[in-house]
Amino acid sequence: MTIQQKQAALEELRIERVNKCQQCILAGTRTNVVFGEGNPGASLMFVGEAPGADEDAAGKPFVGRAGELLGKMIVAMGITRDDVYIANMLKCRPPENRAPAPDEIAACFPFLVRQIQIIAPKVIVTLGNPATHGLLNIDTGITKIRGQWQALPNIGEGLEGIPVMPTFHPAYVLRNYNDQTRGMVWDDLKKVMQHLGMKLPAKKA
Repeated sequence: MTIQQKQAALEELRIERVNKCQQCILAGTRTNVVFGEGNPGASLMFVGEAPGADEDAAGKPFVGRAGELLGKMIVAMGITRDDVYIANMLKCRPPENRAPAPDEIAACFPFLVRQIQIIAPKVIVTLGNPATHGLLNIDTGITKIRGQWQALPNIGEGLEGIPVMPTFHPAYVLRNYNDQTRGMVWDDLKKVMQHLGMKLPAKKA
């Protein structure tokens, strides 16, 4: 698809399916659907867990403190948020930012699969345990699997084998804001940059 066709397909998905979704209890508590945003032709896609209060209010992913840090991480890679696509496993905020329930993940998963099919990224970075577990269908903890290339399983037509790089969620980095944690995430992002043929800056995220 062309960029224009991808954008149109994403808008149709957002308006006709996601915005109208009533498949789980989160439809009754959300302020806004948080569909995702960014470049529909992006080579790099970030997938997080679920919207928080700031995201629910704004209708956009990663706009709170964790979002600010993710933005800095992306800029440190030599690109901007406009160059990537950012989405979450869930499109609605769980109350009190609790962990997503299995039925909520199941209800939203086809939407994420379709987003990935439309965007067709060359690399996906999963942020934290829920996104990593959900996309890869594994239960290995993020501390054990981060920084190690994984392959997307056959979750949808044309998606099997897309390289996936699991790393820590920016919220975790904020809670453990030290050189070691930041260095591990930056190492993960450098592997992504190398895979995509990007120039490696010296700056640490």
